[in-house]
Amino acid sequence: MSETQHGAAEHDHGHDHGDHGHAPPQPDDKVHSYYQILGQALKELLIEKGIVTADEVREAIEKRDSITPARGARIVARAWTDPIYKALLMRDANQAAADMGAPTPNTHLVAVENTDAVHNVIVCTLCSCYPRELLGLPPSWYKSRQYRARIVREPRAVLREFGTDLSDEVEIRVHDSTADIRYLVVPLQPKGTEAMSADELESLITRDSMIGVAEVKAPT
Repeated sequence: MSETQHGAAEHDHGHDHGDHGHAPPQPDDKVHSYYQILGQALKELLIEKGIVTADEVREAIEKRDSITPARGARIVARAWTDPIYKALLMRDANQAAADMGAPTPNTHLVAVENTDAVHNVIVCTLCSCYPRELLGLPPSWYKSRQYRARIVREPRAVLREFGTDLSDEVEIRVHDSTADIRYLVVPLQPKGTEAMSADELESLITRDSMIGVAEVKAPT
């Protein structure tokens, strides 16, 4: 058994998936509230100074909110069905994403492939860095202090809580996203789906599987 962390930081224990009940505010909540207030103040100042308009801000927010994990799923499905494209994705993920109409100009994108022997999972131990251009907004559990702390310390246990129970022979690699580097997990293609088209496969690929906390399941 091997569990490795790439650039992972140390944090406290404790974990839930973020949306169960109404827990008292955590330190992260206070930090997020601070930056939300700061962001609102900055937006109002930029509008007041005439640097941007309210409509431009609204359009930018709507454009960001319209991005869904379907972009990432198209990339993964293409990689599963096109060996040449897969080679490009593993070599130059930025170019591969741009070729699929999903450019990521502001970060270095790295694709990591799950196999029978290796399982990759993504975290941002400092905040919530994440390939938003491909997967949309990060889920609340991804941003939680509990996930960020525990996934680097006991990844096998956390994955099990997500329903991903890996054998001891599978190496788990935890990749720590940063402001400069974002990761996209290429999940293991489920057995029995080899004859499916890219469009059919796309519908099976979930956001969580491209973060690495879940596996793609074959249709029943």
